Amino acid sequence: MGLFSFFLSLSIPIVLACLFLPRTLRFLGELLGRYLQRTSHTRRELLLARVATEQRTYEAERNKSRKDDDDWEEIEGATVGSAVNGGKADSDWHGIVGFFHPFCNAGGGGERVLWAAIRATQQRWPEAACVVYTGDHDVDKTAILKRVQDRFNIHLHPPTVHFLYLTTRNYVLSSTWPRFTLLGQSIGSLILAYDAFTLLVPDIFIDTMGYAFSLALSTLFFPSVPTGAYVHYPTISTDMLDSLDEGGQGINAGTGAGYRGLAKRQYWHLFAKLYCKVGSTIDVVMTNSTWTQSHIKSLWGPYRNRRDSTTDHDIDIVFPPVAVEDLEDTIAIDEESEKKRGPYIIYIAQFRPEKNHQLILEAFASFVQSKPTLPAYSGESPKLVLIGSVRDSDDATRVYNLRLLAHELHIKDQVEFVCDATWPQMLDWMRRASVGTNAMWNEHFGIGVVEYQAAGLISVVNDSGGPKLDIVVPVDGKPTGFHASTTEQYANGFRKALTLSHDEMLDMRLRARRSAQRFTDRGFAEKWIQNMDRLVTLQVARRDK
Repeated sequence: MGLFSFFLSLSIPIVLACLFLPRTLRFLGELLGRYLQRTSHTRRELLLARVATEQRTYEAERNKSRKDDDDWEEIEGATVGSAVNGGKADSDWHGIVGFFHPFCNAGGGGERVLWAAIRATQQRWPEAACVVYTGDHDVDKTAILKRVQDRFNIHLHPPTVHFLYLTTRNYVLSSTWPRFTLLGQSIGSLILAYDAFTLLVPDIFIDTMGYAFSLALSTLFFPSVPTGAYVHYPTISTDMLDSLDEGGQGINAGTGAGYRGLAKRQYWHLFAKLYCKVGSTIDVVMTNSTWTQSHIKSLWGPYRNRRDSTTDHDIDIVFPPVAVEDLEDTIAIDEESEKKRGPYIIYIAQFRPEKNHQLILEAFASFVQSKPTLPAYSGESPKLVLIGSVRDSDDATRVYNLRLLAHELHIKDQVEFVCDATWPQMLDWMRRASVGTNAMWNEHFGIGVVEYQAAGLISVVNDSGGPKLDIVVPVDGKPTGFHASTTEQYANGFRKALTLSHDEMLDMRLRARRSAQRFTDRGFAEKWIQNMDRLVTLQVARRDK
């Protein structure tokens, strides 16, 4: 009887904890959230004072160019009234929007989305302050904004964009978590988000890198702060789970065999459930492509509807902004421009493992070794140009190894590496090249591929993800490029693209440019503002409760 009483006394608090833990967790979270808001209040006031001071200085020193004002007025007119409740968002809203992007200076496609989103937000709500939480301690505001201008040709209004520097970014690095990397990086994003909130609690919190757990933490701490996610790529997906099978693709291909593989499979399934629950807490969700939307809907959709079936949980596709207009203005596609193009294949991508540069080098070597006849280029030898940013020492090592591979494949004289290229350099190569390639399996979208098309390049891209579903698709029933998966398929794609007749090549370039016109900066801005309008309206409604 004594033993029974002991187990009974032990079980009662456990049962009570299970029953009331969510409520207790919410209470403790909100309590900590109020503490963080109080402790960061002084920094908030200082930030707003700095914005006002910089604005006065800016106006005194320079008359801001207004060449795009008419376009932006049209965008505002088209989006006002698109708020979640059908009403107008406050056009004079002057809160603080926090953008969680710890690697904001990386220079990739995800960063272009960030800066274009800030530009659109600045134009729509000129009184709002945009704060970027970043771990890039080695650069200041001036250097970051200069790189944004040089790399993306995006001009931001300096007084209303500011940076808060995080000290815990190492917790989201994969190298920090050699085991259980998915879970480890997600826990790391919680640490990083807490670091951000100790610096400043924003009025709207937006993640533009894929750290969904940071948004869940924001919701726990600050229920009145609306959250938004721009999802480039789901942290885990059914394709990733399938890749564990024999014959799968990607960096985890075929690793699901044996006891270790079974354990990994179970771990991934459990993590997927946790990821789905986290996604249900986010107020506004945007995805960058049809592929990403499909996966996020299948993962988050049921949980979001279960959480609150009365609320609009639509997951919107907001195609990333691409400099289509700039490319159209600076790169001609006509008989004269064809004379300036060589048999050059370019690959614009960060030097990361998933970009699979090795596959392109091997495919190019196979193509060269087949000794193709290229009548359109007067016997000129083909050349492969790899263009990408180098973020750290790991990327630098990767470039070194790729150079070694090019030497081993006997193509080093026909391969050129252009690291940390500026926008003018990339324009020059897109003007001179004939083919653009992409080798990432399940590339979530593929901004570089759209740039290829806008520049009139013929694309040879991976037969998956955004390049397959959204970008390199037929126009008027005719192809705009080629899809490939294997080394030989890529080599054949290069051969097909570079051996087209003069007229076929020019026609395909023009179709590719027409295809790219679906992905303009303007189109992104319109869709971004529609979704931001929902967040602003939510913030005003919750603030006034």
